[in-house]
Amino acid sequence: MIEIGKALVSFDVLDQQFLCDLSKCKGACCVEGDSGAPLTEEEAKIIEEVYPEVEPYLSERNRAEVKRQGFSMIDSDGDLVTPIIGNKECVYTYWDEDGTVKCGIERAYLDGKIDFRKPVSCHLFPIRITEYKRFDAVNYQELDICKPGKACGKREQLPLWKFLKEPLIRKYGKEWYEELQYAAENIPRD
Repeated sequence: MIEIGKALVSFDVLDQQFLCDLSKCKGACCVEGDSGAPLTEEEAKIIEEVYPEVEPYLSERNRAEVKRQGFSMIDSDGDLVTPIIGNKECVYTYWDEDGTVKCGIERAYLDGKIDFRKPVSCHLFPIRITEYKRFDAVNYQELDICKPGKACGKREQLPLWKFLKEPLIRKYGKEWYEELQYAAENIPRD
């Protein structure tokens, strides 16, 4: 691991190659898992505020679940997360015509309806950040559902840290990212 600012970054973040391949995984990260996407309190408030612009992108079933469960919830681990349907699918998802699961929040953002792209935990995936009192642990979460992304990244020779440049800057800032880039390109590793 290396320390950059208040973050301890796993060498996997620097060394793994990755590029999402939605044509193969079909957005499984929005459906698989035992809990919703981790949220900050600020993100939960933003989602509630922008929901009227997101709602038209969601199915009737998903809208009903948001109405029933709320805009965010506390999961069994005590974490603030997006609600999910049937212990799987995030309530903010929709299914594209080709069967790919996509984010209704991000769709509203891309369509210029809102200024909030999506929760940073989603934007950073498959990087997962665990926040502790004195530092953040920044780790690559290797999952079977992301094997196509790993294969695609290897084909394109795209390091994970480069693939996730935008969300890493969103989370930690441009200077922090430049330090990460320097470390990735200059620190010798076995």
